[in-house]
Amino acid sequence: MLKITGALAVLVLATTTHAADLRFGTDAAYPPYEYKLPDGRLAGLDIDIGNALCAAAKVKCVWVENSFDGMVAGLQSRKFDAINSALAATDARRAVMDFTAPLYPADIRLVAKKGGGLRPDPKSLSGKHVGVLQGSVQAAFAKANWAKNGVSVDEYADQNAVYADLANGRLDATLVLGAAAKSGFLDKPQGANFELAGPRIDDPAIRAAGAVIGVRKNDAETRDMLDAALKQLRDDGTIDRLMRKHLVN
Repeated sequence: MLKITGALAVLVLATTTHAADLRFGTDAAYPPYEYKLPDGRLAGLDIDIGNALCAAAKVKCVWVENSFDGMVAGLQSRKFDAINSALAATDARRAVMDFTAPLYPADIRLVAKKGGGLRPDPKSLSGKHVGVLQGSVQAAFAKANWAKNGVSVDEYADQNAVYADLANGRLDATLVLGAAAKSGFLDKPQGANFELAGPRIDDPAIRAAGAVIGVRKNDAETRDMLDAALKQLRDDGTIDRLMRKHLVN
């Protein structure tokens, strides 16, 4: 769910539709990546990276809130210029959009009740209900690898709804980014009886699916601008600093 435009060496934006502004689509319900503060302001790793990219590219960030499962449609209809929302570069998405270089790696984990013995494999989860965020890389993984082995993969439009159903017993587990699970569930009272169950998902598709910014297909100018800005932020240590701020307890 990320996207940004910024080509430091290609700041001839007058010929583009987003000359002065870069509109990011984001779903602000996925801490610590994107969420809302009590005063309504957006915060999180993706938000900070997006704002830093805009500053490096000398464009103005405009944040457009959108449900995650509607991100591709919003991008294609030009509701925003890029998707910046913990977006993974899957093959299905690659067919309809282009991506920047990776921002940070994916860390997909199973969350289940403490002491329940569940592990992130189909044998352990057979007959269980696992909640996933609709349209996410973890949803694609679970459907492709677990559903055919007797695991009920239940998709939700909102990760917070997954946490609610996990807490009240409608779900047995959820598959989610580890940092998101900690910030959005495990560190809160409703998640006190739950834990990261078993090891992280070690799958080639997951390992290759680090978070990226998605742009419209063949929008090389926006992609190259973002990649140039991203390189600057990597070189000057900004990306590492922001990852430590948001992902390290």
